[in-house]
Amino acid sequence: MYLTPEEEKMMAGEYGAAVEKSMEILVALGDIYNAEKLVDITSAQISGVSYKTIGDAGLEFLEDMALDAKVIVPSTLNPAGVDLERFDLGFSKEFTKKQLEIIEAYRKMDITTTCTCTPYLVGNVPVKGDHVAWSESSAVAYVNSVIGAKTNREGGPGALSAAICGKTAEYGFHLDENRKANLIVDVEDPIKGVDYGAIGYIVGKAVGDGVPYFKLKNRSTTNNLKSLGAALASSGAVALYHVENLTPEYKEALQGLAVSDLEKISIDRREINETKEKLSTASGKPDLICVGCPHASIEEIKNIATKVAGKQLKNELWVCTSIPVKATADRMGYTEIIEKAGGKMVCDTCMVVAPIEELGFKVIGVDSAKAANYVPSMCGLDVIFDDLQNLLDFETPET
Repeated sequence: MYLTPEEEKMMAGEYGAAVEKSMEILVALGDIYNAEKLVDITSAQISGVSYKTIGDAGLEFLEDMALDAKVIVPSTLNPAGVDLERFDLGFSKEFTKKQLEIIEAYRKMDITTTCTCTPYLVGNVPVKGDHVAWSESSAVAYVNSVIGAKTNREGGPGALSAAICGKTAEYGFHLDENRKANLIVDVEDPIKGVDYGAIGYIVGKAVGDGVPYFKLKNRSTTNNLKSLGAALASSGAVALYHVENLTPEYKEALQGLAVSDLEKISIDRREINETKEKLSTASGKPDLICVGCPHASIEEIKNIATKVAGKQLKNELWVCTSIPVKATADRMGYTEIIEKAGGKMVCDTCMVVAPIEELGFKVIGVDSAKAANYVPSMCGLDVIFDDLQNLLDFETPET
């Protein structure tokens, strides 16, 4: 792989051990994937944050890097294993201590410790055509598809190395020829709510790491696309999708292709409903409802507040979001409404990377197909996948 004179100096250790180690990682990845060169990036989003997923070995690696590493592009973190400011959720002191040590190591490297899987909602927003190094699966799908920036699905060390060097290897989705569609998906009925997650789950399994092109009957919001991409990335390994007449590269996605030769699938209402049922491993009402996978936007939090206003919850409710979005919810009064109903606003973490299996819950209710796919395997708990209004259970008002 070709390196510029400046990159050769970085590789030779002239800018310190952390830069040298990071360049070694980037060059190794480039060699594996036959990249011809490195490209400059404008931002990074780094996974490998929860103590649940990286353990002591990951913490040791980060503390070693933090001795002399600093990132040189705007960089944010994936969700951690705990809320970094709220310690009444029941997680152990030992887990929390280790988690805070991980965050401190990242902070020393000048990485913004907002801890969210929706960095595009908290200021980490590239423009179309930018090269970036993002690693959380739903964020990768969003930034490639909805924003039109270019990233591969980076591992945590790869994204961290890219942030330290300001570069990544030019392969995969950094190359325009690899951003073309290879599956056309015709959704036969209008969809809403958790239908997007169900469709993403279906198509992710069908396409693997391919690039689906959706033909939808209705206009979709960014929140809908967030849910679609998260499901695509969790049931398959989709890092880029296109939606006809909506996403920024939908025209380029089919240019130069013999569309009649592309594989096509159709999805109808029956298949959507069957998938929604299949994603649930339990029935009835859940012990704990967790929403915000990916982290909730202010519009989604407003919708939750509207549903619970003036009522009292029987089951526990966690609304997972980022610190900046919660600050907006606080100012708008949504946090107060949710907490008066018995819910909790939970920042920095989510039901997938937190050790919720240690808290005594048996059945988790989610409106995210990604969470429904991961909670049973990563947490060992049963899950109910449905629209939020069907998961909520309220006390009966006294007459």
